[in-house]
Amino acid sequence: MQIADRWFERRRIDDRITLLREPHVARVDQCNMWHVRGRDADLLVDAGMGIGSLKEALAELLDKPLIAVATHTHADHMGSLHEFEDRLVHPLEAGQLRQPENFPILCTDHWPAGMRETIERQGYEVPDLLIDAWPHRGFDPMAFRSPATEPTRLIDEGDVLDLGNGAFEVLHLPGHSPGSIGLWEKATGILFSGDAIYDGPLLDEIEGADKQAYTATMARLRKLPVDRVHAGHDPSFDRARLHELVDQYLRKA
Repeated sequence: MQIADRWFERRRIDDRITLLREPHVARVDQCNMWHVRGRDADLLVDAGMGIGSLKEALAELLDKPLIAVATHTHADHMGSLHEFEDRLVHPLEAGQLRQPENFPILCTDHWPAGMRETIERQGYEVPDLLIDAWPHRGFDPMAFRSPATEPTRLIDEGDVLDLGNGAFEVLHLPGHSPGSIGLWEKATGILFSGDAIYDGPLLDEIEGADKQAYTATMARLRKLPVDRVHAGHDPSFDRARLHELVDQYLRKA
């Protein structure tokens, strides 16, 4: 197996927002991580798998306090949260952050019974090994587990994360998982949606998912005056595409 030259790729979206991804992780677990520059504090939305050091990848951007948020605690969104001092999550996800599931998350033949099949049934190709490179020599994918960490703050519906020159409201958007959240900036119409919605196969049959709650979340998102959605996976999209994705889901519900 090749050793990756670098584990993260980084792309500047605008003068505030930077996207980070793990290109050597299979699409099903390739999370979008969003760094948002603020005047008094910066925001990090989601933290990838935890295979490489996200803090090191962000080092040149980190010149003020950072608020690191997990939109939910599936393995592909919370892996590097432990690297940051201020770690936020919804109360219903806090237990999973403290004590992640103990199995080889990168080796899908060793996942709990039925987990791989459920995800494949919903539209993803799930390879035997979720990475196509090692982050460093001596890396053992069978030994890798999601790093556990203690949340420093619990956030819920209506809480506000103030960056000094911008503020994001927490929206509780359950369905994909019980404590899934989004971060909504009313002034700009920007929504960081996590896995509540993205432009790819949505997972509503996995353990912890709730189709009834997902339907209510979709109806709520349909009414939100969104300008741009930066999601947990796949490309960002505008309001028209948001409505298309919501309507597709609701027609099947």
